[in-house]
Amino acid sequence: MRQTKIVATMGPATAEQPVLAGIVEAGVDVVRLNLSHGSAEDHRRNAANLRRSADDADRLVGLLCDLQGPKIRVEGFREGPVQLEAGAPFYLDPALDPQAGTVEGVGVAYQGLPGDVAPGDTLLLADGLIRLRVEGIEGTRIHTRVEIGGVLSERKGINRLGGGLSVRALTDKDRKDIELAAELEADYLAVSFPRDAHDIEEARERLRAAGGDAGIVAKIERREALDALPEIMDAADAVMIARGDLAVEIGYAELPGVQKRIMRLARQRDCVVITATQMMQSMVTSPVPTRAEVLDVANAVIDGTDAVMLSDETAVGQYPVATVKAMAEVCIGAENSVDTPSTPPSTALDSPLHRIDETIAKTAIVAANRLSVAAIAALTESGSTVMWMSRIGTGIPIYALSEQPRTRTRVTLFRGVLPVSFDPTVRDQGVVDGEVVERLREMHALEAGELVMITKGDLAGVRGGTNAMKIVSA
Repeated sequence: MRQTKIVATMGPATAEQPVLAGIVEAGVDVVRLNLSHGSAEDHRRNAANLRRSADDADRLVGLLCDLQGPKIRVEGFREGPVQLEAGAPFYLDPALDPQAGTVEGVGVAYQGLPGDVAPGDTLLLADGLIRLRVEGIEGTRIHTRVEIGGVLSERKGINRLGGGLSVRALTDKDRKDIELAAELEADYLAVSFPRDAHDIEEARERLRAAGGDAGIVAKIERREALDALPEIMDAADAVMIARGDLAVEIGYAELPGVQKRIMRLARQRDCVVITATQMMQSMVTSPVPTRAEVLDVANAVIDGTDAVMLSDETAVGQYPVATVKAMAEVCIGAENSVDTPSTPPSTALDSPLHRIDETIAKTAIVAANRLSVAAIAALTESGSTVMWMSRIGTGIPIYALSEQPRTRTRVTLFRGVLPVSFDPTVRDQGVVDGEVVERLREMHALEAGELVMITKGDLAGVRGGTNAMKIVSA
């Protein structure tokens, strides 16, 4: 089976039921709702349609709600987009009327920007296509000189090269959208532009207060987040390498090394990792990917990413189903090119172990890699056991057997893990082993005589109770 998971963004191109059903059939594991766009009612309808399509296809598909975050943007222009010429003066002013922009200057939707910049700073607009050098600050007005010009239209983003903007991650809109994510029973909540672990903890507290239990995804897209990676990973359930804004802040040349460092550290700290942004961007308008895009996806897979994400490709692209199919093919090809991706089994137990269930999970994978085991079956209440298992490289499929629907959709993001509905008829451990084997044989995951490794707890239905590992023959 394909180990690397595919996250696809839902949008106008995939909102209609036939297309949505198509990407589900093509192999999407998690669908992303971008809360930056659309109304609450749009998102309710999309979430309902997703679950209907997944049920029709007899597949489990997770739901990720992505907060807009404090993206700093220019305001509007009086007469439409303007052409900025290199060498020309241009000002940014949060006090300017939102629709009064001209070729001389424009308003800004962040009041604190004048206090965050200094003469000599470089500001990047429109995803880095336009470059301004700060020459001075006068009251609320930031005077700049255009270094690289271009067409600037309303609501384009602003980044400071090297980071350093003080705005916190959660806006008033995000706080309302967290309540919506709880209502939609999202499996994951992505926090945009976090600076540190505090932003992640605040999002989790607000989500729990709203009745949600989603895992928290920290989007790494600010320079400050790179400096706080260990604590962010410890606070979050997953990180997303959001390469768009991150590349603008740190520079494109630094991005490849940073991507590999984030992935390596996430594996070490038992944090799920998603690689995102422009992975198959050409397929917005083309039915086939470029060779560079194929290599980009494959490189992330070989480095051990849990998931690869599609954005515009499935949100507004012309070929969303073909894109998912192409990405699935590339993932399988990359997985087949290496023996044991991600953390090598030989080093999996080098770090200290802190819990009994963690010890069983990691020991099981190391043992399975050294024995002729056809499958690993983890009876899990919370999904933690299979999350730890998925941190270690193995070509052996890991089946998360759970009677908890929320756990089954949560593990759709974990590399190499397949969720399975399983509710043992009795709690007798010997009987449960036989039922596990029978369930996997029904799925054609086991053949007679093959070995399966089973992890479980003495007390069924207890979170964190995994304390046993057993190898049985089918």
